[in-house]
Amino acid sequence: MATVINMPRLSDTMEEGTVASWLKKVGDKVAEGDILAEIETDKATMEFESFYEGTLLHVGVSEGETAPVDQLLCVIGNEGEDISGILAGGGDTAAEATEEATDSGDDEGSADAAEVPEGVEVITMPRLSDTMEEGTVASWLKKVGDKVAEGDILAEIETDKATMEFESFYEGTLLHVGVQEGETAPVESLLAIIGPEGTDVSALKGGAPTKASKSPEEPKAKQEESKETAPKETSTASSANDGRIFASPLAKKIASDKGIDLGSVTGTGENGRIIKKDVENFKSTPKVEASAPAAATKANVPAPQLYTPVGEEVFEETKNSQMRKAIAKSLGKSKFTAPHYYLSIEVDMDNAIASRKQINAIPDTKVSFNDLVVKASAMALRKHPQINTQWQDDVTRFAKHISIGVAVAVDDGLVVPVLPFTDQMTLTQIGANVRNLAGKAKSKKLTPGEMSGSTFTVSNLGMFGITSFTSIINQPNSAILSVGAIVQKPVVKNGEIVVGNTMTLNLACDHRTVDGATGAAFLQTLKTYLENPVTMLA
Repeated sequence: MATVINMPRLSDTMEEGTVASWLKKVGDKVAEGDILAEIETDKATMEFESFYEGTLLHVGVSEGETAPVDQLLCVIGNEGEDISGILAGGGDTAAEATEEATDSGDDEGSADAAEVPEGVEVITMPRLSDTMEEGTVASWLKKVGDKVAEGDILAEIETDKATMEFESFYEGTLLHVGVQEGETAPVESLLAIIGPEGTDVSALKGGAPTKASKSPEEPKAKQEESKETAPKETSTASSANDGRIFASPLAKKIASDKGIDLGSVTGTGENGRIIKKDVENFKSTPKVEASAPAAATKANVPAPQLYTPVGEEVFEETKNSQMRKAIAKSLGKSKFTAPHYYLSIEVDMDNAIASRKQINAIPDTKVSFNDLVVKASAMALRKHPQINTQWQDDVTRFAKHISIGVAVAVDDGLVVPVLPFTDQMTLTQIGANVRNLAGKAKSKKLTPGEMSGSTFTVSNLGMFGITSFTSIINQPNSAILSVGAIVQKPVVKNGEIVVGNTMTLNLACDHRTVDGATGAAFLQTLKTYLENPVTMLA
């Protein structure tokens, strides 16, 4: 008899858990006491052992995914046991799910499962990140009628954090596509149906409606009007044989931003697929526009004629990416719920410049000024734990660990990869980890686990020449540090005006958890570390 195992509550404050890794896979034998998975809670990553024995029949939460407490985690039972009734129950408790699966028989209780023809698999929009609520199909790599093997990439799906490949866990024929390219649908809505060729799946197509760009019921006259006024969209088709064009999602986005017709671009990727560099290297023939005729001047009139330009007001709309919508949602919530205030301090960077030069003279060593700031922040947080907190309605949570998020700009917006236990890292370890995570961010290879768990955030625009700015707090953090550029200017040292190198730091604090004096003390400690880098090497 199959047993449903739900996401356990492994700490008193745990509301959801992330599966860091599965130590068993579907089909493996499980003995009582075996470690099933490592689960990351709000406090630690803990081993979760099985209290049952049997075969692992189903995994409900994949590695890197997050699920609330009591949601279906996995199913253990007898090898080959039919658990379709349990899965149709959507993660009931073990007793309820098992009772329903064994007692329903041919009763009406199993009608939903019976409606799915044998061998047919209904695939829903997956939750590919811990904060994902909806996904956009960037491109389908299979079309209706194509054969699908287990492990084949079905589609590229744009989440709120990255564009990710979605592979099939089933084999058969792609019978139906529920979300077209460019359309958006909520998690768990119908994405596709796979099954034996020729199977009638018309009864299964009533999935959740998608956010299509135009409703089928929209009057024809309205559609014609939209065609005349809306900007022409770039083609997103994919094969030369059927008039479509293979192109990666990033290539499509760049082409759309630059107004490039993908039909004019030659692809150099696999099977002629258009990739990023093809669009970036594409050179179109410039169009020569006739200039408006010069206005005639009236004879014998000393005053100059007023020139009135003639033109057309044009707007172009681009669809907001999942990342931009997520940024808008999270930062809007932060700005309008957390009472922000800002503190600013100027730091003498002469010693830091000299110390960095000496450190980087060591072979195979590279430390940036941002690495110095991150290290100094971690050490200052240890002395000022009130900054390393999270506000909740009834309690303030003090994080005993220090994990600093480093804001990284990418094409679609901003991501914040996290350095776990930053205070335990050396400067060179911080530098190596930041460069690795930044590279993953720019290539959209960051995992959800690498972007969660920060207790403090550093945002640096100094490399863009920005001398001072303020940031919005990355909740649930209580503060964020904005780092400006190092500038040369006259400063007073020992009663004399000399040329010095200074850097401005701005600290945004949540007044619910951090008072002004506390934030000021933190900045003073941070300044001391940066102006005396040798103290960070001890």
